[in-house]
Amino acid sequence: MPSWVTDGYQEYAKRLPRDCSLHLHEIAPAKRGKSGSSLQWMREEGERILATIPADHHVVVLDVKGKTWSTEQLAGQLQGWQLDGRDVSFIVGGPDGLSDDCLKRANQKWSLSALTFPHPLVRIIMAEQLYRAWTVLQNHPYHRA
Repeated sequence: MPSWVTDGYQEYAKRLPRDCSLHLHEIAPAKRGKSGSSLQWMREEGERILATIPADHHVVVLDVKGKTWSTEQLAGQLQGWQLDGRDVSFIVGGPDGLSDDCLKRANQKWSLSALTFPHPLVRIIMAEQLYRAWTVLQNHPYHRA
């Protein structure tokens, strides 16, 4: 990823406290060539994604068909995840989307927007929104409702 993506993500990730920290695990995209199909590549990526997620994690996939949350609703989700006591894994699909197995593994589906965002922006938007939700729970002035 370009440095602006890493810098943008890190800016928000570093603001979060240890008990609400973000850890980014990047999965290499499937090798695309003249042979193969987007379905095959999506399945391969999905297998690698799922192999990195511990069985006890609460899984949230980013999916355009998922629920959209306001900032306050996301703060409520974050609070619920924290009270649940399990780590949360967020899955962002590759250029071809998410495999059926990834979607089936999801405990929740979250849609950032009906718009399609480039993958580099998604990680920044997610990190900022999670930070913003955390600030709501802390009554921090970052979020101005």
